[in-house]
Amino acid sequence: MQTGPGEITELLDQLRQGKQDAESRLLKLLYTELHTMAGAQLRRERPGHTLSPTALVHETYLRLAGKWDRDWRGRPHFLAVAAQAMRHVLVDYARARVAKKRGSGAVVELREDVAAIVGHDETLLALDEALTRLGQWSPRQCRVVELRYFGGLTEEETAEVLHVARRTVNRDWEMARTWLWGELRKGAHQ
Repeated sequence: MQTGPGEITELLDQLRQGKQDAESRLLKLLYTELHTMAGAQLRRERPGHTLSPTALVHETYLRLAGKWDRDWRGRPHFLAVAAQAMRHVLVDYARARVAKKRGSGAVVELREDVAAIVGHDETLLALDEALTRLGQWSPRQCRVVELRYFGGLTEEETAEVLHVARRTVNRDWEMARTWLWGELRKGAHQ
């Protein structure tokens, strides 16, 4: 479904003003994109993950519902918040699974383009903890990882959300990826 560049921003503004019908129209416009984000996230998860992309979108939506009074700055900002909510849904899900059944050690694989989570809920939890530490040291680098990795935003979209240059996003992404790789590797050997 094609939308004009300002249509999503307009709907977000209407939501902030309390217009209830804007919520369903917004969800219709962004559902496919949210579903694609969720599918990408779940492909990075362990095989046989019991959450489906649809369930992840619905859980994410539930976390966003009722927060329509925010000062939304358009589609990239909304997707950034959705990416953060997806991260929290997946981390909470992993915590619950780990609490039920203690597994073996985490396996971390780093590909050229992204730090990938391979197969273990424990690894997702380790990544979340490392991101929390990174956020204390460099909040912007943490946001870049959330937006690029969890949200699937491009460098351009991430730059727009963070109000920085694309080169800054690229530099932050590389630095954060290297730092996270070291943290996850260190944690896997402890």
